Amino acid sequence: MHAPAVSARPHGLRPLLGWPRLRFTLLCSIALGLLLGIGLGGGPVLMLFRSVPLGVTLMLVFGVFGQWPRRLPRWIERWVLQVIAVAAAVPLATALFVVLTTARGEPLFFSDSDAMGAYLRLTGAALLIAPWTALGALVRQREAFARHQALAFALERSEFERQAVEARLRLVHAQVAPHFLFNTLANVQAMVEAGSPRAPAVLRSLIAYLRAAVPRLDEAETLLGEELDLVRAYLELMHMRMPDRLQFALHVDEGVRGLRCPRMTLLTLVENAVRHGIDPSIEGGRIDVHARRHESRCVLRVTDTGGGPGGPEGLGIGLGTGLATLQERLRLAFDGDANLRVSALEPHGVSAELDFPVRELGR
Repeated sequence: MHAPAVSARPHGLRPLLGWPRLRFTLLCSIALGLLLGIGLGGGPVLMLFRSVPLGVTLMLVFGVFGQWPRRLPRWIERWVLQVIAVAAAVPLATALFVVLTTARGEPLFFSDSDAMGAYLRLTGAALLIAPWTALGALVRQREAFARHQALAFALERSEFERQAVEARLRLVHAQVAPHFLFNTLANVQAMVEAGSPRAPAVLRSLIAYLRAAVPRLDEAETLLGEELDLVRAYLELMHMRMPDRLQFALHVDEGVRGLRCPRMTLLTLVENAVRHGIDPSIEGGRIDVHARRHESRCVLRVTDTGGGPGGPEGLGIGLGTGLATLQERLRLAFDGDANLRVSALEPHGVSAELDFPVRELGR
């Protein structure tokens, strides 16, 4: 996705008749008319009738030559053309408005020394002020264009960064799905090879679980309620595989099922507890899943009483690809505003707690 091209020259009526530009022109013209009419003589009202239309005319000339002609020869810059046009228009426009404001029957300015003096004063003051004002307007216009370009480039860069993050998320999800599926299928294979009579029932539960889970594996986010349903189905499946060694319970606060979370977030923690806590233990153990909302944070905690790693040095990302991948997914999904903590429990067991910002349905 590319940001739209930004033209260095504004077009249309807005640059010609924009209120900020018109307001500035009127203020300068009134100040000039009062200065010449009061300070140098000639009557302030008459000077205002000449200076105000003169200022507006020069403003229009500046705007017209900012748009026309569309293309210029290489030997002249547009800003040079605008300044020259304004300077050239000053004596002509001043003569026009002096003639238009001369009372009927009075001599024209070029045949009367006093009128000629007023014309020269207004022309000289306009030539002194108007070109420099035009240059100042050009500088401000170029600064505004530079800011606009910077914003456009920042928007384009942000879009590219978003696309890169989405690509990395898709890659991470592609790693998560096989990791979970292969582990589960390996468990079923072990039961079949051992000739367990519970293998068909476990396989049927696995098929039912996969029918619900696999079509949604490529989605980035899910509702926490859906994730809890998948966790329950997974734990029921694992309980059928080892009914004497696995007990579990889900503790879910009201109102959290409608919150959003990255897909397979909670499931990864639960699978990690089964694989590294319950499976290695001869006695097995119990898994408790907690989901609650604390102010603006969603807190998920999975604890197991299995005989997994015996100390903090055996915990964390070193347990396998599951938690490492989960940590990367959370960093990308929440821009670093998510925390994953894994700690040892006494006398044995592991607690994995995750908190991230609340994202409700429809937001």
